[in-house]
Amino acid sequence: MNAKPIDPRRLDVAALAAARGELAGEWPLAALDRLAGSVLGTVPEDSPIHWQAEGDQRPVTGGEPELWLHLTAQACVNMRCQRCLGALAVPLDLDRWVRFVRDAEQAEALDAELEDDVLELQRYMDLRELVEDELLLALPLVPRHDACPQPLPLGDSAAAAPPAEAAPERPHPFAALAQLKKKPDEA
Repeated sequence: MNAKPIDPRRLDVAALAAARGELAGEWPLAALDRLAGSVLGTVPEDSPIHWQAEGDQRPVTGGEPELWLHLTAQACVNMRCQRCLGALAVPLDLDRWVRFVRDAEQAEALDAELEDDVLELQRYMDLRELVEDELLLALPLVPRHDACPQPLPLGDSAAAAPPAEAAPERPHPFAALAQLKKKPDEA
């Protein structure tokens, strides 16, 4: 009897972890709406996101095993350089461990303590949504080239402003007060 293929859009994390199962595949970047909306321009059809998920159970003394999901994903997205405003290819390489716990309170408490992500275990989860969330978090806050390919243009205000040395010298605001304080025989 053939095993039913696992649907990553309706993933039973507990079953995957118990079987120490693996899933892998790719999705077009355009299928991840929020990520596609964060990139520069239109998303080419051939921009894939390669992903892999591995379930794991870690034994705990005197308790039920911990459920873990090792998630990796690779993609390359175009963003706008905040320095030169040109296109910038940003490689995204995701490698995360996610622990699943039985309730939201436990997830919140452990998430503050652990470096790894902690989520509440649901009967089914959408793996594509989790991959998209993690890739969005991996985007740089201020994307920019290490060295911009084109020289940075000077703004119009820099060209219109006269050089600092050509500015007329203004009288000091307290010069008149100094004249008033002088004694009549000093003037």
